[in-house]
Amino acid sequence: MSIECSTVVAVPRSEVFAWFGRPGAFARLAPPWQPASLVEEAESLADGRAVLGLPGGLRWVAQHEAAAYDPPSRFADRISRDGPASIPVAKALSWHHVHEFAEVDPTHTRVIDRVDTWVPEFALRPMFAYRYRQLADDLDAHGRAAERGFAAKTVAVTGSSGLIGSALTAFLTAGGHTVVRLVRHQPHGSDERRWNPDDPNPALLAGVDAVIHLAGESIAGRFTEEHKRAIRDSRVDPTRKLAELTARSGVPTFVSASAIGYYGNDRGDEVLTENAERGTGFLADVVADWEDAASEAATGTTRVVSVRTGIVQSPRGGVLRLLRPLFAAGLGGRIGAGRQWMPWIGIDDLVDIYHRALWDTELHGPVNAVAPNPVRNNDFTRALGKTLRRPTLLPVPAFGPELLLGGEGAQELATASQRVTPQRLLGSDHAFRAAELEPALRHVLGRARLE
Repeated sequence: MSIECSTVVAVPRSEVFAWFGRPGAFARLAPPWQPASLVEEAESLADGRAVLGLPGGLRWVAQHEAAAYDPPSRFADRISRDGPASIPVAKALSWHHVHEFAEVDPTHTRVIDRVDTWVPEFALRPMFAYRYRQLADDLDAHGRAAERGFAAKTVAVTGSSGLIGSALTAFLTAGGHTVVRLVRHQPHGSDERRWNPDDPNPALLAGVDAVIHLAGESIAGRFTEEHKRAIRDSRVDPTRKLAELTARSGVPTFVSASAIGYYGNDRGDEVLTENAERGTGFLADVVADWEDAASEAATGTTRVVSVRTGIVQSPRGGVLRLLRPLFAAGLGGRIGAGRQWMPWIGIDDLVDIYHRALWDTELHGPVNAVAPNPVRNNDFTRALGKTLRRPTLLPVPAFGPELLLGGEGAQELATASQRVTPQRLLGSDHAFRAAELEPALRHVLGRARLE
């Protein structure tokens, strides 16, 4: 069976082809709802190979074909065998994928995908709908930055293997930037540097144009004294020391993760902009100290941005990863009365906000990284159920989260209510990929249609 899909992007053909050939492109196009993980990315579209990890320890090996390589017009790959873990998949599945790029005019390119496989077309169309939107939106984002004079940069990133870090680093490298991963283990390649959070090497940031600091203990879990101490200790002091080093090293930009927990766990219906007063509670205290630590980088030569992140929507992690199987089984429902506000943000919109923090030199201080239309838990529940085509008739009683998270944890996380809005981004005419929740969920869960 042969399947053909195509789309047109408003970018010259040579630039589109170059994007596909850079590290990170494969990761940016991989649908997040599929049970596959990127093990190895192809080093070359001419004769490299990409490896995907599948459930049960199986491997999908995509081998690029030298004979089909014709830049900037075409490249191709087919499923192949390389090691015992790849044999069952290669024997069971046929797959030959030709990627073509046709010039519509000097500023527009038609991207064409032709696949020979026995996989039904209806199963592949959601994947291509996702790929085409990712491609167009990523290219648009890089184009806006280029219009502002943001050329190729070297960006140091902590927490690069996490949910946000993996998406952001792939976005940056596919866009032509160099990422230096600051890791706590022994470096495995030239793109990694050893980072000791307690005592960073004075030369750690040599040759770096910007620092993005994402590392920190996950806040998910029961709020025991030990867990709370780990949350604080992994954020405040490491951030301060990295910020101080950034300033001493003369790095122009320091972007640090932060959180909407700054506003406290329940502000009612108050609209919370970046100018709102801080709230009360454990997370509000931690975030305030976290941002104070990041501000240590603020000098006459270093600009600091603190990204106050909302509830990230991605099936690869966070809340949506936990809720998706429950809702898919028809076991989803509102939490308590469902009136609490949920300031959400799509994973790719969050990536764009970090990207903007790099190139928009007018942006500094706290920035609310949330979609412009926050929803209540009731609305979120209905939207997720509708997206997955499942009923949402089983409300979770208010005491339910307390059994898992404890009283304080439930109050700070599961039943927290913050009506946060991205005033600074809206004031800067920031373009959101998904301003409404339901389209954002359809995109990341494979429910969008191929246009």
